[in-house]
Amino acid sequence: MSDPGQLDTTRKLSYDRDGFLVVRKFLSPDELSELSAELARYIRDVVPALPASAAFFDDPARPETLKQLQHMGADSFFDAYRSNAKWAGLAAELIGEPSTAQQPEWFNKPPGTNHPTPPHQDNFYFCLKPPNVATLWLALDPVDEENGCLRYVPGSHQKGIRDHNSTRVLGFSQGICDYGVEDVSREIPICLAPGDLVVHHGETIHRADPNRSADRHRRSFAMVFRGESVARDDDAYARYESSLKTQHSQLGLET
Repeated sequence: MSDPGQLDTTRKLSYDRDGFLVVRKFLSPDELSELSAELARYIRDVVPALPASAAFFDDPARPETLKQLQHMGADSFFDAYRSNAKWAGLAAELIGEPSTAQQPEWFNKPPGTNHPTPPHQDNFYFCLKPPNVATLWLALDPVDEENGCLRYVPGSHQKGIRDHNSTRVLGFSQGICDYGVEDVSREIPICLAPGDLVVHHGETIHRADPNRSADRHRRSFAMVFRGESVARDDDAYARYESSLKTQHSQLGLET
């Protein structure tokens, strides 16, 4: 894999073809250590005061089951991190135009929990046209098939948005309703080491199994970058927001 800080036409071609790209050792050990320390601070000091719609737990009575953090840009470190040159440079290279990072997110699949990530396309949630949007997803732990690695359907970003239905999975309110055997047969599992990154197009289909390990977390940090040319389909987004609010209400979440 090429140097993450250098332009590389082959990885742009690969990204355009497959809809995802792995960049090994995207962060140096020092960069990863700094980010991990700030995440630990945020979880320790900030998360206890967050509303339930910003910090999702598999079991709210067990802090160790924290599974997802949203809206992290209210924190000064993570707001500034949105402008990190290494992240922004790679996003612009692959999207093909200058882009802006949305608020950072943190994901986990704690051991001893059963929460799969349903097959979905991020742009079903975002409702952006054109779909010049990419998610940069960084592994914080070793990620493999046992603890719930991401699985991509290569080339699926070239076929438009599939039909999605509501799910009962907190943090992923909509999933593809006709995901079948053919889709599964084409999946590529992405195993990563801490500091490795995978980038996926906003319309690339992906999912993840539950964490089946006995004692290993599967933590990651992600930022979504939107190209400067995109605009939101307000009608589609309003329908998505309505569905999301309904799901949160059914799950008893406060906003």
